[in-house]
Amino acid sequence: MTTAAPNARALVHPAREEIRLEGVLHALADPLRLLVVRELASEDAELTCSHFELPITKSTTTHHFRVLREAGLVQQVYRGTAKVNVLRRADLDALFPGLLDSVLAAAAGQADRLGDA
Repeated sequence: MTTAAPNARALVHPAREEIRLEGVLHALADPLRLLVVRELASEDAELTCSHFELPITKSTTTHHFRVLREAGLVQQVYRGTAKVNVLRRADLDALFPGLLDSVLAAAAGQADRLGDA
């Protein structure tokens, strides 16, 4: 695994070549993590963890973001005391062409169908 920077606050991220399909699919299988990815994709910007209003505790939110980061779906960096997240779209599109767009389209269709939009 690689790290973002050689300091104590650096977060471990997999290098592009270390990202595995089964890890990505596992991370996306959770509805809350999928919601986070959908929002990151729609905003196309860095978003802090506190931006997301998830119906779970802070420690559980931290767990979900760690799963997304370790699977290679998001890049997290500290900006002051806040952790910001950005979707690793370029890496995912290079490794698994069309996967992210297909998952996001299917999730949007499901949300419309079930009234979860």
